[in-house]
Amino acid sequence: MRTVIVVPYDDKWPEMFETESLLIKSLLGGVAKNIHHIGSTSVPGLSAKPIIDILLEVSDINELDRYNRAMAHAGYVARGENRMSGRRYFIKGGDQRSHQVHAFASGDMQVLRHLVFRDYLRKNTTIAGLYAELKHSAARLSRNDAHRYSALKANFIAHHLRLAHAESEQ
Repeated sequence: MRTVIVVPYDDKWPEMFETESLLIKSLLGGVAKNIHHIGSTSVPGLSAKPIIDILLEVSDINELDRYNRAMAHAGYVARGENRMSGRRYFIKGGDQRSHQVHAFASGDMQVLRHLVFRDYLRKNTTIAGLYAELKHSAARLSRNDAHRYSALKANFIAHHLRLAHAESEQ
């Protein structure tokens, strides 16, 4: 069973992302257009679940399906859209998940959403601190239910995502 645990920021997370990014680029070749470090592990100083979130922009989301076997050789399990239309989702590490890849076609609105929220938290350290407190509370209250953990954070994320979008349009 997977556990929901939030830990203090680890200076190794950016290096872990870079290593995995190079691996993914070598597996996918020209299909991979951009690879971004997203999620809480991409925000310096922010507590997070110790899972490296990777945002993969591809030229054609359906073409990416042809690379499931290559991703499997690198330890990833393909989860298809995983409840989000237009996405391809891969996990690595099983119950001890270490990485997850969220893939979208370049230009998909989800790409912008993830990058705007990441950049907003990087710039607004006070908000990031509040988010860290919420994440710790949500981890305790969720009792290892990942869906409940996400639900407990949803309103905060939605509110600050609206602010992040407004800020990015100025």
